[in-house]
Amino acid sequence: MRKKKFKFSVWSRKVHYWGAFIVFLPVAIIILSGIMLQLKKDVDWIQPSTQVGSKSNLPTLSFDQILESAKKSTKAQINTWSDIDRLDVRIEKGIVKVRARNRWEVQIDTYSGKILNEAFRRSDLIENIHDGSWFNDSVKKWIFLPSGVILFILWLTGVYLILLPYFKKWQRR
Repeated sequence: MRKKKFKFSVWSRKVHYWGAFIVFLPVAIIILSGIMLQLKKDVDWIQPSTQVGSKSNLPTLSFDQILESAKKSTKAQINTWSDIDRLDVRIEKGIVKVRARNRWEVQIDTYSGKILNEAFRRSDLIENIHDGSWFNDSVKKWIFLPSGVILFILWLTGVYLILLPYFKKWQRR
């Protein structure tokens, strides 16, 4: 019985073929959500554009005043601090972005307390879809992470398969 010789080029093609098939769906989700995240500053539907407050120096509102201003929002449904996910202070713009747990964002002027913008923020949801955490932590760890590793292997085998003919020509000379 004759022993088959291992050929790295044949192995690379098989890995490339089956690897691409295995990671198709997770990588498609990662690519599509990544494209949307690249556009988040350009598309208000994904992430509300940042407004500019009346003063662009140090904020004058206290936390209590920020909460009171945020409560005036009809869409964000903020009543207490537990309704707020985070505050994003933009000193140079003179605003504070109040992100509610229901994904609504209220932009408040840090000088006057006036609400400058209320909009639904999808970028955080898209980020969670992008990294797989939206589905489940197990999906993130056992599907998206291995898909990333397989994608890296596909990249390596793809580079090898592209460079192989050039290497063969160089060897013949």
